[in-house]
Amino acid sequence: MGGKIIVENNQWDSPLSFVLAMIGAAVGLGNIWRYSYVLYSNGGGAFFIPYLVAIGLMGIPFLILEYGIGFSFKDSFTNIFKKVNPKLEILSWMLVLFVFIIVVYYMVILSWDFVYLFSSIDFSWGSDTALYFEKVGGSSDLSTMTTFILPTLVGVLILWFIVWCISHKDLSSGIGNASKVLIPILFIIMAIIIIYSISLPGSGIGINTLLNPKWEALTNINIWLAAFSQVLFSLSMGQAIALSYASYLPKGSRLSDSVFIVVASNSLFEVFTAFGVFSVLGYMSSTSGVPIVNLIKEGTGLIFVVFPTIFNIMGPIAHIFAPVLFLAILFAGLTSVFGIMEPMVNSTMHKFNWTRKKAVTVLSIVGCLSSILFTTGISSYLLGIVDGFINNFCLIFFIAVQCVVFTWLIDIDEIMNVINENSGFKVGKMWKAIVKYILPIFLFVMWVAGVIGLYFNKDPFKLTVYGIILVVVLACSLMFSRIKSGSNG
Repeated sequence: MGGKIIVENNQWDSPLSFVLAMIGAAVGLGNIWRYSYVLYSNGGGAFFIPYLVAIGLMGIPFLILEYGIGFSFKDSFTNIFKKVNPKLEILSWMLVLFVFIIVVYYMVILSWDFVYLFSSIDFSWGSDTALYFEKVGGSSDLSTMTTFILPTLVGVLILWFIVWCISHKDLSSGIGNASKVLIPILFIIMAIIIIYSISLPGSGIGINTLLNPKWEALTNINIWLAAFSQVLFSLSMGQAIALSYASYLPKGSRLSDSVFIVVASNSLFEVFTAFGVFSVLGYMSSTSGVPIVNLIKEGTGLIFVVFPTIFNIMGPIAHIFAPVLFLAILFAGLTSVFGIMEPMVNSTMHKFNWTRKKAVTVLSIVGCLSSILFTTGISSYLLGIVDGFINNFCLIFFIAVQCVVFTWLIDIDEIMNVINENSGFKVGKMWKAIVKYILPIFLFVMWVAGVIGLYFNKDPFKLTVYGIILVVVLACSLMFSRIKSGSNG
């Protein structure tokens, strides 16, 4: 049985399944906590200008390119690179492996949320929410790296089983049907949370704090880099997710039109979620007397430390509000995991001539065992190190590489014709100039900035972690690229 037959057996049953799966892949934890913090700390309302520029200059053009390549080749990411030039296959395996590492630690964050979902029943996090998070997410104390955090470990095992149950099925009956259920529920839950949050006393304080424009910030290059990084992070760009999903599309699909639906849904979701988050922070500030600036913490701190503190003082309604919020985060995270895992699933299916069930089963076992490494006493500390290295160093470089490969080594005009064939929105010379010249140059500049940041980091533990990741990814990529396709059928 050839690889082509495998692809044909895994096809979306409708454009709606594809679009919802793509929205699910894009909408995740980054929309709920990261965007709010980035918007606030990078010029407030003024941040919308570089944010919209980043979407127009990078988000939409690159996603259209990914859709076009995936739909044109109907093949895995690694096979496409191999067809362009066999020597490039090792680079493609490096990218899908780096993306798979994201799945590994992303599942741990979802496990924390899973623990908090049950904790929200009786608010078992107590009054010291920071201390409780240490019990769930660990600390930076390296002496605890040999002990496991049992609730987090159990959560990882359960969640990997759920991911396997959904992902190993045929595409439409698994991920497609799950997305049709989870995405609408997620949007409804978040709408309820946002509407309720805005109605809270003091919500206006939070919204004004969030949107207060600092126009002078627009002259700071870091604000623009933050906007482009947020779009990269939020849309899951360049991770071969869109390319893999697009390779399952049937003939006649409207490619660029789908991009606009996905980008609009993702951006509106994170903007409105930011209103909800800061409305709650405004309420907490007005009731506790603590300035908002002292309440805001980046990343996990906002979800797992600040929000539980807020719930403690909200009264009876918090016992409904808290579980709903953590359930929304769980749904958003799971739909993202399906997408982030897909490039590795697609590539191993083609490489080893495996069925989808076998590929997902093997990868779920490997992924689960790897996630366990992040459930020790240094869980959150180790996760932060790996996340920063993957996003700031690895992914940006490989997105730039993709721009070069897909526009210089592949006939971009032919891809453009495929994109325009059935789409209402047509791309032309401007789009071609962006993906072929402007975007790769900009991304390489961002990558250099990230490398400089790593160079000045002298932490021996972090450098050791970076080294281990690079060695493992390089070794596996070299091994996979030397194995002949279909030899392990």
